[in-house]
Amino acid sequence: MRTVAFVLLTTAAVAISSAQAVRESREVYEARMRWWNEARFGLFIHWGLYAIPAGTWEGKTDYGEWIRESAHIPLATYEKFVKQFNPVRFDADAWVRTAKAAGIRYIVITAKHHDGFCLFDAKETEFDVMSTPFHRDVMRALADACRREGMKICWYYSIMDWHHPDYLPRRGWETDRPADGADFSRYIRYMKEELRELVTNYGDIGVLWFDGEWESTWNTAEGRDLYEFVRQLQPSIIINNRVGAGRSGMEGFSENTDAAGDFGTPEQQIPATGIPGVYWETCMTMNDHWGYNSHDRNWKSSHDLIRMLADIASKGGNFLLNVGPTAEGVFPDSSVDRLRGIGRWMAVNGDAIHGTSASPFVSIPWGRCTVKRTPGGETLYLHVFEWPSDGRLMLNGVSNAPERAYVLSDASQRLLPVSRAEDALSINVPVVTPDPNDAVVVLEFRGPADVSNPPVITAPYGFFIDSLDVSARSSRARVEIRYTLDGTVPTERSPRVDGPIRIGESATVSARCFRGITAVSGASRARFRKVSPLAARVGIPVVPGVKYSYYEGIWDSMPQFSSLVPVTEGACAQLDLRVASRPEFFAVQYSACVRIPREGIYTFTVTSDDGSRLLVDDSLVADNDGLHAAQERSGVVALAGGLHAVTIEYFQKTGGKELRLFLEGPGMPRHELRADAFFRTR
Repeated sequence: MRTVAFVLLTTAAVAISSAQAVRESREVYEARMRWWNEARFGLFIHWGLYAIPAGTWEGKTDYGEWIRESAHIPLATYEKFVKQFNPVRFDADAWVRTAKAAGIRYIVITAKHHDGFCLFDAKETEFDVMSTPFHRDVMRALADACRREGMKICWYYSIMDWHHPDYLPRRGWETDRPADGADFSRYIRYMKEELRELVTNYGDIGVLWFDGEWESTWNTAEGRDLYEFVRQLQPSIIINNRVGAGRSGMEGFSENTDAAGDFGTPEQQIPATGIPGVYWETCMTMNDHWGYNSHDRNWKSSHDLIRMLADIASKGGNFLLNVGPTAEGVFPDSSVDRLRGIGRWMAVNGDAIHGTSASPFVSIPWGRCTVKRTPGGETLYLHVFEWPSDGRLMLNGVSNAPERAYVLSDASQRLLPVSRAEDALSINVPVVTPDPNDAVVVLEFRGPADVSNPPVITAPYGFFIDSLDVSARSSRARVEIRYTLDGTVPTERSPRVDGPIRIGESATVSARCFRGITAVSGASRARFRKVSPLAARVGIPVVPGVKYSYYEGIWDSMPQFSSLVPVTEGACAQLDLRVASRPEFFAVQYSACVRIPREGIYTFTVTSDDGSRLLVDDSLVADNDGLHAAQERSGVVALAGGLHAVTIEYFQKTGGKELRLFLEGPGMPRHELRADAFFRTR
């Protein structure tokens, strides 16, 4: 039986370079990154004037470090916080000791956030901590405290600046602060002088963590220049990829190899898989805000944070966990409780995080794995989230046996019996988990662990109209792959993969690696469906163009258009954001038809800044919703030849704006849909 189908795809660029402007070999680059790569765990601190209102303004309580922008606070009003900033309970040594006890190896603090306020003794501005009643260089105190505890100190610095008179663009609502006479090049000179102070006046700095790079005034070339400027001041410093433009939204990776920066910066998310050869760091809040919000009680548990740390390390990344101190200068109790909970786990299991590398396994059903190279061998740390109730921990795809196996939290390191079950190691473990957060089992090997992952099953799409060629491949040498089409686990008697697997009906392909008659991996599975293409629309009179409905409002995600009243409606030749009568805080819904030349599988891609969605014949095909810089999302759909209805939804909050639609299909290379591609009903 055929079914109609479409699929959503995500396209995430992951290019990270070490900035060719500063010439260095790959070996030198990796040596510079070594301490950071081994640390695995850092503390992010968002602190500034925004801690004073504590998330509350004019009756609303959902603000954070963006409060000046989000609540539209005039600059003169916001500047009054300077005379109120007096964190008399601030204790740099206490902050650093709390971080160190949690197993944290480096601290990144907001030397200057988007509001332009500096937590250091800034020579270029009086909008700094020395103008407050506190009158003390916070960066100096933290840098000294970190060095006393053997911790790396790192600076966060915002390229965007809502205070400096030469920063552009202005916010759309800032009617009290015209841009007349502003000179962005003068702002860049100001920014470089501040960075010179931060990089030369406080000793060795581990990381310079840039942010606020996404507005139209900043570009890739300026990012490379700034990267080179900082590296010349302190060659050993590490710089994130937000120094330059072109980051792919919250996914955090740069879109091209010309982008400067040493590591990617996923925000509030963990990449689904590790990325070999690419350094990255997930930054994440403990609750819903970066800066202190006294009403935000949506806290992640220590249990969840411990598992996130293990998950990130197993994929070869770092975890930068945030704390937003109060206006008095203390970490919120809920943050301290969670850091202490992580610290208790790290005191026992820190070896399974620090100095480890990514898992050799594509996936493990009951948990994660981290790896540490040792003289003459290799150690696998098995992070067991789902402890086996029968006392048998099964690890598929390992051909050699470990010399020793034990539970990391067992100080006596009592040996665990290990046996073999086909391709799997069977480890006899206690019936009750030693740690419900993450119990770590250690396997010590002489030489490397001989790991074979299940074959990778791929096809152009997850569905097809007539037939489909499916491939099954393994990166391991000296293995053969056997497969089934009904989802059962292949055996030595199953058909062997000798090329593409041709299927003409819906099937679940299962594949497994063998050496002779011995299975050396677990089985992989992939479902492929035979579908009917969406029928074309017939008998509809059309003329060139696109219909649109224009709305005004403030949204962080796509609004429900059916519940809104449009400000204007009309027609235009193509997707055109000039139908908006204001530069920010609006949404547009476009509707049109596109002509598909012949039956086949087609890929639509929507690129937008901010959010967008694409529907084809009323089915969601590409979802690019949310606040982000320019990024793209793709979806695939089976279509009959002829006219098909498309709906493109878009909203714009602040910053840059962009909306583009691309199409690719049989005999049709990817191309942007412009005026000659759209038709509207009369």
